[in-house]
Amino acid sequence: MEEEVKKVLNNDVKPYLKSHGGSIELISVSEDGLVKVRLTGACGGCMLARATLKGFVEKVLKSKVPGVKKVIA
Repeated sequence: MEEEVKKVLNNDVKPYLKSHGGSIELISVSEDGLVKVRLTGACGGCMLARATLKGFVEKVLKSKVPGVKKVIA
């Protein structure tokens, strides 16, 4: 599952975040579907970082990677 998560982050999430001056780093993927990430750049200190994480990153990962249950920073 980790390779699938990396692929989605690189192809779908990073280009969007880059357009807003930010990026994302994958920290870990657990076997029970917990994905840990770190928002960086402008996204790291943004007031809307939590909304971006839940409303965009988690939504995209859940829709494209079977087994992803939750995304946390």
